[in-house]
Amino acid sequence: MALDTSSDAYVEFDRVQKSYDGEILVVKDLNLSMPKGEFLTMLGPSGSGKTTCLMMLAGFETATHGEIRLDGREINNIPPHKRGIGMVFQNYALFPHMTVNENLAFPLEVRGMGKDEREAKVARALDMVQMGEFGNRRPAQLSGGQQQRIALARALVFDPSLVLMDEPLGALDKQLREHMQYEIKHLHENLGITVVYVTHDQSEALTMSDRVAVFNDGRIQQLAPPDDLYERPDNSFVAQFIGENNKLTGTVKSKMGDAVLVELPGGATTEALAVNAGEVGSQTLISVRPERIEVATDGPNATDAQVKELIYLGDHIRCRLNVHGNDEFIVKVPNSAGHTHLKVGETTKVSWATEDARALDPL
Repeated sequence: MALDTSSDAYVEFDRVQKSYDGEILVVKDLNLSMPKGEFLTMLGPSGSGKTTCLMMLAGFETATHGEIRLDGREINNIPPHKRGIGMVFQNYALFPHMTVNENLAFPLEVRGMGKDEREAKVARALDMVQMGEFGNRRPAQLSGGQQQRIALARALVFDPSLVLMDEPLGALDKQLREHMQYEIKHLHENLGITVVYVTHDQSEALTMSDRVAVFNDGRIQQLAPPDDLYERPDNSFVAQFIGENNKLTGTVKSKMGDAVLVELPGGATTEALAVNAGEVGSQTLISVRPERIEVATDGPNATDAQVKELIYLGDHIRCRLNVHGNDEFIVKVPNSAGHTHLKVGETTKVSWATEDARALDPL
């Protein structure tokens, strides 16, 4: 699957494959390029190949086939410590017997840097992450969020042009995780570094990235900016992996330019954009986001819906409906004056614009 290759790529995977046993490929013919200064997130479920790709780029795993290039230079056979890449791990990987200052000075000592220059770089890196006062503490004397900041500072201390992050916020609580997302994004913007970030958390990917590569089964399913991934998924996997997604299965009855008419179970029909639909007579899956659905209106594609469950979430009511046999059809109704108040058990109408429904490959 060829994706976005260009001669000015800073990081480039060229037909890269990886197998651990010589038979099963965990990364399959990966082609990916990214320019300098981009924040790219590799997103996918466990076992999708995203972390393996990161580890091959870092030099901790070797590619079975293909080339990995950094700034135009092939790095397949260059050891990790000579690649000039900063790395942040989920478990922080700080030396427990060293102070914060000593942890940050370590990669500079390995590079043979003098004492005065080391101290200046350590102080600057700590100031970047607002940890300048903690230089004499040991990791055990810091909270999880503080340790994560130190791990980030250590990755930045030797001025790498590329930083790799492997689920670095996974061990933090929700509030701190969200705060650190913005901190990392702001550091990226201020320093102009290139970042490759691995996560299975879709909200992290959408919040922080310039582009997101969605992995499944060792392949990139879609590579796009966050808003494109959410609003315009290319296939059923991306649609259901990114955000909440309502699914209706049906049969393509006719094609009308960019749209298709789909017959649903029970004989009703609805229109949808023909994104990844087959020929007339083939099965398709219609994807509609919950916030795109109007309640109690006779708009386009209007159909009956039975209210199964209402959950109060403060700013909106999460409504679970039965629509054409799908008991998990979700609609988000804003909690504000003028919006319909539904009751469990009642039948109402729901509708959606044709351009908000996407006819995709059947799951």
